[in-house]
Amino acid sequence: MKIALAFLFSFIACQCLAQSNTDESKVQPYTLPDVLKMPDGKRVTNSREWQLKQRPYIYRLFEENQFGRFPATKTAIRFRVMESDRNALDGIATRKQVRIWLHPSDSTVYADVLLYIPNNVKKPPVFIALNFSGNHTVSTDKHIALSTRWVSSRAKGGVNNRATEASRGADTASWQLHTLLQKGFALATAYCGDWETDTVTGYQTGIRTTMKDILNIQPNEWGAMGAWAWGLSRIVDYLQQDKAVDARKIALIGHSRLGKAALWAGASDQRIALVISNESGEGGAAISRRWYGETVKIINNNFPHWFGAKYRTYGDSVNTLPVDAHMLLSLIAPRPLYVASAEDDKWSDPKGEFLSAFEAGKVYALFGKQGIETDKMPEPNQPVGETVRYHLRTGRHAVTVYDWQQYLEFASREFGK
Repeated sequence: MKIALAFLFSFIACQCLAQSNTDESKVQPYTLPDVLKMPDGKRVTNSREWQLKQRPYIYRLFEENQFGRFPATKTAIRFRVMESDRNALDGIATRKQVRIWLHPSDSTVYADVLLYIPNNVKKPPVFIALNFSGNHTVSTDKHIALSTRWVSSRAKGGVNNRATEASRGADTASWQLHTLLQKGFALATAYCGDWETDTVTGYQTGIRTTMKDILNIQPNEWGAMGAWAWGLSRIVDYLQQDKAVDARKIALIGHSRLGKAALWAGASDQRIALVISNESGEGGAAISRRWYGETVKIINNNFPHWFGAKYRTYGDSVNTLPVDAHMLLSLIAPRPLYVASAEDDKWSDPKGEFLSAFEAGKVYALFGKQGIETDKMPEPNQPVGETVRYHLRTGRHAVTVYDWQQYLEFASREFGK
């Protein structure tokens, strides 16, 4: 049986690789849906038409064809600061560990948010993000509570899908916490697994099941991306009542699969003031119609729990998909948007991410905002654009010091710091 399963998984992997392409000369011509063409055939000519007519129409297309329905039901969530220290990280920050109870009667349905606030700034802007393996991986700070949730076997320091003391600070390089605080920003993060674990069966114990009657939505009406995006909005709910931060200046960042969730959260919650996609690839910032790197078919075969069921039906007919990534990015307008790629991360299709960001500029122009002026791919480490900004970084699939330097400079400029 084990040999048979191994053969099956190997066969599936080979089939997926066979469907992929990383040769730019083999990319076939494609036509993008016109983001400004309304259902009646007329074109959007001003920001009012976009906000009142076209944006709601495109948003519904994403609900129906890619992400599934985003819960509209308001819930009576509760917050409690479980731990706080005004002298965290050798006195440079205040640390708060906040529990958000999501269910009105089931106390086991909650998420834990880790918040660091710089002590030398009054009401700082705040970056929010989900993390992959638990809040304790963000910093070596020994006072951060270890997650008790299931974690992936890939999680550093994990044993039998549980976090251990060896997990502390396992992902500090991705967060650059001290730099962020020194630049005058707060950070709020939560483990994506608090909302739903990243497995095919994660919905059974995640919010898509535990909250289905409260949110009036069934598990099959949305995917893990929607659950994670909805969770990000709950972090925003908390920040809006924490007087120590400026909740009008929330910057949302997401990497890889959590970058896809960040884009959907930014599209769904306009309280988020700035959105950053770091190598979000297929289903995120990369154009699906470009046959390069990961494809709609591959991503749904490998991660069928991420998106709505209808998205899977476009695997062999991607050109019939009524939406594409440039339309998702356009839903962020007129708020500042940063899209970033890595030169060696061909799976995420850097050029597809760039072209998507370029195309989104057509909507930003309706608001008098400047995007990226040319469709010529920039050289590595040469950021381009204004309110829509992009860079291609040298290196692999990751969040690096270089990335954070660009994001902090961008957010500082846009927030008037």
